[in-house]
Formats: sequence, C-alpha cells, structure tokens
Amino acid sequence: MAKLTIEDISGELKGKKVLMRVDFNVPLDANRVITSDKRISASLPSIKFVIEKGGKLILMSHLGRPKGKKTPEFSLDVVVVKLSELLGKPVKFAHDCIGDEVKKMADSLNDGDVMLLENLRFYKEEEGNDPEFSKKLASLGEIYINDAFGTAHRAHASTAGVCKYIKKCAAGFLMEKELKFLGKLLSKPEKPFIAILGGAKVSDKIMVIENLLNIVDGIIIGGGMAYTFLKAKGRQIGDSLCENDKVNTAKEILKKALDKNVSIYLPIDHIVAKLPQGDGDFMEKLKKAEYKEVLVDDIDDGWEGVDIGKNTIEKFSNVIAKSKTIFWNGPMGVFEVDQFSKGTLGIAQAMAASGAVTVVGGGDSASALKKLKLTDKMTHVSTGGGASMEFMEGIELPGVAALTDK
Repeated sequence: MAKLTIEDISGELKGKKVLMRVDFNVPLDANRVITSDKRISASLPSIKFVIEKGGKLILMSHLGRPKGKKTPEFSLDVVVVKLSELLGKPVKFAHDCIGDEVKKMADSLNDGDVMLLENLRFYKEEEGNDPEFSKKLASLGEIYINDAFGTAHRAHASTAGVCKYIKKCAAGFLMEKELKFLGKLLSKPEKPFIAILGGAKVSDKIMVIENLLNIVDGIIIGGGMAYTFLKAKGRQIGDSLCENDKVNTAKEILKKALDKNVSIYLPIDHIVAKLPQGDGDFMEKLKKAEYKEVLVDDIDDGWEGVDIGKNTIEKFSNVIAKSKTIFWNGPMGVFEVDQFSKGTLGIAQAMAASGAVTVVGGGDSASALKKLKLTDKMTHVSTGGGASMEFMEGIELPGVAALTDK
C-alpha cells in the first residue's frame, strides 16, 4: 500500500500520544444495550498494538446521528464499558471531544493508557470538516491513525481534517486489510471475476457497474434492481420495484456490457407476492402476503417480485462455481422475511462452496451473511458498506487520501 501503515511507525509509538479514529458506531437496543460489538472487536488489533508499543492512545468515534447536538442517547458512555471489558483493562472516558479538560486528560495519560472521546458528531463541525475543530482534535495527539474504513469515504474533521495538522498519519490494521482486499479486486483479480449486485435501486449502483464493466467477466443482478433491467429488456414485471427514470440507463448498461463482452445475468424466474390492501408497514404486510413461484420471466399485474426463483438460483450458482474471484453487494430478495431469503441464502452458499476469493461489500450483504451464519465462509467481509461501494466505483476515499504517503 502506498500509504503509511501502523507497522511502519511501530518504533515511534512509545511515549507518544496517538490519536486514533475508530468506528464504534455500534447498534443499540431501546435500553441502550449494545446488540453487536463487532465494530469494536474489529479495531482491537490496532488498539492492542499501540498499547503494547507503549503509546498513549486517544480514541475518537461517532455514534448514530445526533445532528450536531449533545444528545445523551448517542453518548459513547456505553461503548467505553464494553471496550474496557474486551481489552481487560480500564479505559478512561472524556465527556467531550475537545476543550481544556479533554486536553488535560490526554496530557496526563501514561504509556499504554487508553481514553475514549465523547461522540464527535455532537459537534456539527465534525461532518462539516471545520478547520478549527480539526485543529482542536489534532492538538490532542502527536501521531494519527485511521482505523475506521466505514467512514473513510467522508471528508470529516476526524478523517481528513486532522491530517493537515499532524505530521505522521497512518492506516490501522483494519483499514489496511480493507484496502488490500478491495484493492486486489480493482488491480489484479484472478479470472474469471464475477460481481454480484442486488438491493433495491439501480441508481445506488450505476457508478459501480460502470467501473466494474472495465474489470469483470460477468455481473449477476438480483434484488429489486433487477426489475429495472428486466423492464429495459421488455419483460412484464407486474408491480415489482422499478426505477422508471433509470430504464434507459439500464438499456445503456446492457449495451455497454455487450460491447465489452461482459455477461449480464438476470433472473429467469421469481418468487412473487401479493400484498394485502390498506396502509401499514411494508415488512409486516409482506409477512402476511400471498406468494408463489413464477417459473417464467413475466410477472402479472398485482404481483411483485420479492426473491429469485429456484431456476435462477441454479443458474447463478453455476456461474459462481466457475469463478475465481467474486465481489458481492446487495441481497437477492427481501431476506429479512424467511420465506423470501432462499435466493440470498443460495447465492451465499454457492460463494462459500466456490473455492474462489470472495469479498463482500458490507451493508445488507453483511447482515444477510450474519443471519445465515455464513460470514466465516467468506474471504473478506467489508466493515464499510458505503465506503466499499465508493472504492469499487474507483473513487479515491478522502480518509485514505489524507494519510501520509510512504
């Protein structure tokens, strides 16, 4: 990697105040109990490395969307308890992220100590990448490490701004791992290379598809976005989700793929549902919906596609079995409802059995793998949905660009 890494500066950490951006944006239940500590655990290697090398560690993160206001429900106070438990040592907690008291706490740290700052997004200046706020954060440390890939696509004060005021800025182990696996997909993937794209909207994936057309041998398209492509091919899609203003875009993508000799694989059969009438939550209505398998391309009016059918699962699985590199982002159906999760499960199982390098782009795909208990079967599951997708678009991430070049 062309950027400075945590290992490159290992000999300089002892006795130094190390400011580290982590992603502790953990899920909380109604009682503010952490329901998954995966994001905390993911940064432990970098945290432990700094501690072992005798650095004085100052951690900073955001949690939720407090919109620039000090909101108790988004306090990181619950995270510091969990982090202390996982580290097996006390972690100090600053009740703010800037100011004289915070500076005093940072200056009083001993070698190997750890402190966590309060939620960065209690200040609107964080997301605004305000220079003065960046300078105040930077004043807390002598070395900067970014281990929060999930926020690397944002030019915020804690991801990009601080790097203007600290001489050495390096990537943590988690950041380095993400860039290594995702970088290989764009530079030297073993062929055949197949991308699997699902989820609801074509509009979310246009830039990714445009970039992937220059790299992959084929693209499997499922989920809600498939129906925009099927409509572009003249298929009847009933009441299925469709971005009508993107049908022409889908036609252009299909033509570009043909010109570049990239195969586009679309569903050939579907699980379709007829939702009960009346208002109400979509997911709750879907759980009660009448549904059936349609073994043809066309879908009647009044029905909407909610998963790929068994013939499509078989077709997609055969493509996956012949691939050497696979990138997946987006479920094949409404996987949150058990009866419509078979397509996503089938794809995940095919990937697990493929023997290929399998990289999953975070977000709903990562959630689906967790639900299906197949996370450990993948080569790499990204911790940053939005960041991984922007990376796959070929965009340089601000949080990476700001790091010190080797």
